[in-house]
Amino acid sequence: MRLRAFLMSVCVLGSSATAQTNWKLIWSDEFSGPANSAPDSAKWTYDVGATGWGNRELEEYTKSTENAFLDGDGHLVIRTQRSDAGKITSARIKTKQKFTFTYGKVEARIRIPFGQGIWPAFWMLGDNIDTARWPSCGEIDIMENIGREPSIVHGTVHGPGYSGDKGITAQQALPAGQKLSDDFHVFAAVWTRDSIEFSIDGATYSKVTPASLPQGAKWVYDHPFFLILNLAVGGNWPGNPDDSTTFPQTMIVDYVRVYQAAE
Repeated sequence: MRLRAFLMSVCVLGSSATAQTNWKLIWSDEFSGPANSAPDSAKWTYDVGATGWGNRELEEYTKSTENAFLDGDGHLVIRTQRSDAGKITSARIKTKQKFTFTYGKVEARIRIPFGQGIWPAFWMLGDNIDTARWPSCGEIDIMENIGREPSIVHGTVHGPGYSGDKGITAQQALPAGQKLSDDFHVFAAVWTRDSIEFSIDGATYSKVTPASLPQGAKWVYDHPFFLILNLAVGGNWPGNPDDSTTFPQTMIVDYVRVYQAAE
């Protein structure tokens, strides 16, 4: 989830995602625990702190169930709040050291929040990040939205020589001015040895291959990755909240599922 400015294209809803009738579910979270409980600690851990996260973000990520909790109706809620003193808190959860995978289909059904400066994301990082460092570990952004673009989802990859504002990225606009925050949508990526294909609600809008990279750049999507869900506020790309932004804002996740091709 890194700053980017260059966009490959603005697409309209198109063809179905990569055909594969024999997917086998290998991991999921249906968020079926009791109301106000924390996300399953066997599946998720947290990033915490108020470091700006490389993007000059404003929020402090916490482990509090004020910021990440189950609603009791089968959803995970990630909530960002602003105190009377102006402090903004939120949550960023990940499967690092809990679950990783290499190749397959990953999807989440999410209702995103809205508002200037609000920045929800569903994404992945290479599990070698602690040794290879970013961006050499690779990053796959399955869903990002910034509040000033209420109808647009972004799908992006970052790697060495094509990171930050040089990430390989595309965007998809909902038809007829529909807003992503009005309903749940399924955001997915199909990841193979030599391609990453992004879709929304089963419709593909971008496919990235080694040929998409700058000349001489390395394809770094050949090792395990872990999952991340977070709700950021402010930063270089979305800009900061303004007088039109309301708090709290919630990102509601119905499920996260990972599949691999059945043999």
